[in-house]
Amino acid sequence: MTNTIQQASGTPRGIVLHSAHFYDFLVRLVTLGREAALREKMIDLGRLKPGETVLDVGCGTGTLAIAAKRRVGASGEVHGIDASPEMIAGAGRKTRKAGLAVEFRNASIEALPLQDGQIDVVLSTLMLHHLPRQVRENGLREIRRVLKPGGRVLIVDFGQSERPKGLIGHLHHGHGHVAPAQVAALLNSSGLNVIESGPVGFRDAHFALAVSPAATDEK
Repeated sequence: MTNTIQQASGTPRGIVLHSAHFYDFLVRLVTLGREAALREKMIDLGRLKPGETVLDVGCGTGTLAIAAKRRVGASGEVHGIDASPEMIAGAGRKTRKAGLAVEFRNASIEALPLQDGQIDVVLSTLMLHHLPRQVRENGLREIRRVLKPGGRVLIVDFGQSERPKGLIGHLHHGHGHVAPAQVAALLNSSGLNVIESGPVGFRDAHFALAVSPAATDEK
């Protein structure tokens, strides 16, 4: 199998914080070697099923998108977008090595290169706090646009807590947070209904799972 990489024209809005190589190192360090377990937890929280079409927003170097593809199987589709061309290139290398078909695009959350109602599940993990409020709002409206009626969106991000000490705290400095109440308010204001939320079970990470109204609900 092969993966597809497309680059959007112009400069996507958002914040590009790390090189691809440093990003993977930082994730391993901050998660204390629990990256694989946390990734599977996120897949479980999103309730991914075989045959579904998934979008990973802020996909980084593609690790979560690869896990999502393994969960949805050959009959499912996975797309990943990121504001960093370097991250997208790294994601392409990973998926080629894994022999999986995932489509990656260099694009902005405010202008998702997907059709209306195309996606069953959107994943947004540990990236919302990087974005200015207006970009968050615009991005969630875009997410709702591409979701199928009844489709799901999983937001995982850091809440506010005491900064970790030592090297991890130093590396994590500058990463913001989004309070759970703010995440719920953003989802609700975008027309998405929160059905489950709570702590992820790692540091101050929390999640919110929301659904797009079914077609009958909007009449």
